Amino acid sequence: MNKDAKIYVAGHRGLVGSAIVRNLQSKGYTNIIGRTHAELDLTDQAAVRSFFEEEKPEYVVLAAAKVGGINANNTTPADFAYINMQIQCNVIKCAHDHQVKKLLFLGSTCIYPRMAPQPIPEDALLTGPLEVTNEAYAIAKISGLEMCKFFKMQYGDDFISCMPTNLYGPHDNYDLNNSHVMPAMIRKFHEAKVNKADHVELWGSGKPLREFLYVDDMADACVFLLENYSGLTHVNIGTGKEVTIRELAETVKRIVGYEGDIVWNADMPDGTPRKLTDVNYLHSLGWKHKVDLEEGVKLAYDWFTENIDQAKL
Repeated sequence: MNKDAKIYVAGHRGLVGSAIVRNLQSKGYTNIIGRTHAELDLTDQAAVRSFFEEEKPEYVVLAAAKVGGINANNTTPADFAYINMQIQCNVIKCAHDHQVKKLLFLGSTCIYPRMAPQPIPEDALLTGPLEVTNEAYAIAKISGLEMCKFFKMQYGDDFISCMPTNLYGPHDNYDLNNSHVMPAMIRKFHEAKVNKADHVELWGSGKPLREFLYVDDMADACVFLLENYSGLTHVNIGTGKEVTIRELAETVKRIVGYEGDIVWNADMPDGTPRKLTDVNYLHSLGWKHKVDLEEGVKLAYDWFTENIDQAKL
């Protein structure tokens, strides 16, 4: 990739996209473009086609998606399926039609089967039933991932895919109605500290095991793959390390400085019991994460407190 190559990052203002833009800029790439949703609705096929005709990007990172936590997935599954499929179909087809040199599609490890072997290898995809609490999102993302593979197989397009694990960091979504577990905890503990609340209620039992990757590490891995990888197989991106949700809560509580109690609401769903990625393939390609959980949570909390007015609350 030439440093002046035109690179379109779809979703450039979100958690994932903004981190990829930062990483590209840090590596000297100077011609990065993005569009807000108001400027370009990626579900509008004609608008996407016009954008590609006018801008002619050489590389595309497809990080735009409708995302959310268990509650959002459970209550609006049709939106998650339809919107994500529309975005993917429009961008991937236009990238093919306009002979984009390379496209990177971002999946998510939550699209693996609910009871996938642990740690989850890349070949576990489509080998069992999905987690029901995010089935619509998973089906949509699987279709995008497979579409990239099919375009590579049929046309030889250099379309690659990656599977990041649970992400957190700057520009995360802190809306308690549709956020993921890490930003939800950060906000809950922070507000409890500010309001001097005697307890914080968290969903579930606290027993599920999860893996968390600081988003700037994820971005570094994505740019590494853009620069070095053209394989047919999607690539897991993660740390290969896991903690219980209870351990995560204690870590966030400590870093935030909250001194009250944690109350677990066992009537609420836990989601998948365990989800750890097998990152041996990524390691064999030459990339490993740098930011461990303790440091990452501190960085995320510092960003949240410094940018609380612009955080997605």
